[in-house]
Amino acid sequence: MRIRFVFFFIVITATHSYSQYVRNVSGVGTTAAPFLEIDVGARAIGMGEAFVAVADDATAIFWNPAGLSRLGRNEMIFNHTKWLADINFDFFGGILSVGNYGIVGISMTSLSTADMEVRTVDEPEGTGELFSVGSMALGLSYAKNLTDRFSIGFNTKYIQEKIWHMTASSFAIDFGTLFITQFNDIKIGMNISNFGMDMRLSGRDVMVYHDIDPTIMGNNELTAANLVTDGWSLPLTFRAGIAMDLLKTKNSRLTADIDAVHPNDNTEYLNIGMEYVFNNLFSLRGGYSALFKRDSEEGLTFGAGIESYIGKMVLLKVDYAFTDFDRLGNTHRISLGIGF
Repeated sequence: MRIRFVFFFIVITATHSYSQYVRNVSGVGTTAAPFLEIDVGARAIGMGEAFVAVADDATAIFWNPAGLSRLGRNEMIFNHTKWLADINFDFFGGILSVGNYGIVGISMTSLSTADMEVRTVDEPEGTGELFSVGSMALGLSYAKNLTDRFSIGFNTKYIQEKIWHMTASSFAIDFGTLFITQFNDIKIGMNISNFGMDMRLSGRDVMVYHDIDPTIMGNNELTAANLVTDGWSLPLTFRAGIAMDLLKTKNSRLTADIDAVHPNDNTEYLNIGMEYVFNNLFSLRGGYSALFKRDSEEGLTFGAGIESYIGKMVLLKVDYAFTDFDRLGNTHRISLGIGF
């Protein structure tokens, strides 16, 4: 146990030292597929997006796949968000127990826009054509308890982004661990997300006609050629968190969680959140996200949830979260979960 705490301390110290070294470089806008960084699950978001050490519902697929092995039931979750600038963001996750072999899961993440008019310099009012932008990720998950207190989990993902005639795709993996200590059952979670190959746009829009030597008269001015696009890395993110029940009685539970987040395309920051549950029926949540993040528009989050059994076997959960994005406006998240 002491070894694990020493390891955790070394990781946090090294991360902090590295952040001091690169404190003048944020890396914003230097990765592909930024939709992979949009948090999922109204419950987690209501807690200030501090969830890596809690991770006890199907959204653990996103936050920390190791937590899937601690659920003790099969579960599906649907999450819809009217994202900024009228963009639609949706997430679906489902997990299934396979007994002593562990937990398996599937997930789909989608970001989409409505059709927009194609405009050019010569035709600023529109060419009559329409285009759309969309991103998608399909994932498979697996988690297992190695001991009664230590769990591991991972995701494999296929990622695709599309804009008009161009597409880019890649594969990535996530890896997480969850450890429940013997001191008041404090939980320590860690997750590395989106470790994978670079993404490079390709499609018919890179096909051009080129005059190889414009200084020569009479040569072919319409030689077919392909433009070469750059490859862009995925938004690799490291999260480490601690969660603890500050209050736990027969009818009430108050949980606090704090996450330290280190992305490769931004500065480091903290997420802090709390959840109060009454009688395993009604929940109130609050938190603060992106604390110390440079130029962040995020901040306070609030949420609530209700869950109840339908019959004796089916658990229905409905969660809501509100996030303040300051000058960018507010977002409202709704999640529907079904346990069985």
